[in-house]
Amino acid sequence: MNLPAALRHLPADRPADWPADRPADLPADRPVLIAGPTASGKSALALALAERDGGLIINADALQVFRGWPILTAQPDADDLARAPHALYGCLAHDAQYSVGQWLRDLGPLLTGSLRPIITGGTGLYFSALTQGLANIPATPPEIRAQGNLLSLDTLRAGLDPATLAQIDPANRARVQRAWEVAQATGRSLRDWQSDTGAPLLPLGQCTAIILRPGPAWLNARIGARFDQMLDHGALDEARAMLPHWNPAHQSARAIGAADLIAHLQGEITVAQARAQAITASRQYAKRQRTWGRARPCGWQALDPANPG
Repeated sequence: MNLPAALRHLPADRPADWPADRPADLPADRPVLIAGPTASGKSALALALAERDGGLIINADALQVFRGWPILTAQPDADDLARAPHALYGCLAHDAQYSVGQWLRDLGPLLTGSLRPIITGGTGLYFSALTQGLANIPATPPEIRAQGNLLSLDTLRAGLDPATLAQIDPANRARVQRAWEVAQATGRSLRDWQSDTGAPLLPLGQCTAIILRPGPAWLNARIGARFDQMLDHGALDEARAMLPHWNPAHQSARAIGAADLIAHLQGEITVAQARAQAITASRQYAKRQRTWGRARPCGWQALDPANPG
């Protein structure tokens, strides 16, 4: 695959410069968590903190772990990597499988290293599992996952018990299919497994937890601008390089905009249609992320990236 040789900064992913003293009074010996919706400036804040106070920036985004879509998933570029150490970005092949349990196992050794962890990303499930614990659910057999990939979202939802369905986003296919796979593979519901959750790897009380809460209008404008910049900086070339390897069943294929740009390259839609669909999907995803964030008022320090001062 011939991906662009270097990635350029995407200014729309950077809020106004974070003031040097903001956020203030962060204990130097405590890990930092930075959550928030897509395009809200999480990576910029993590980089500012790492440069100001030191630390290792660790990915908590389920799609940024994969190679193949570095532009569409807004992975740190060469300049960012030179400014501060990063971990768990682009570390897996595009056709690999990955789970929150695997992420926790990869994260564990990084929490005890010499550099303070600054864990940032938009996957709320990762933060929940990190700070609240994760049930020890057996891995899903490949044949069950393949069967689930062929089912409609409505069919997957119909296969869930009411208690499990009530605790997940019914519009999030990845979450619904995961719950369906657990039930099929183990004979126990996801809700039942989660009742046996073990101790968390990093309790919330042992870290500084920051959540970015921008207003919808501000964020929606940035989402549109950022996707335009992704197009300007090579996202279509990235999709062209991935076209021979495209498989919508791959986890990495869930990168927002990937299926749309592939559809354009296959002659199914125009680039304008691909752009519109990707921006709409990003805004819908951000809305779900904001919902997750609003449910976590305790233990999290809220910041508005539109007014960082």
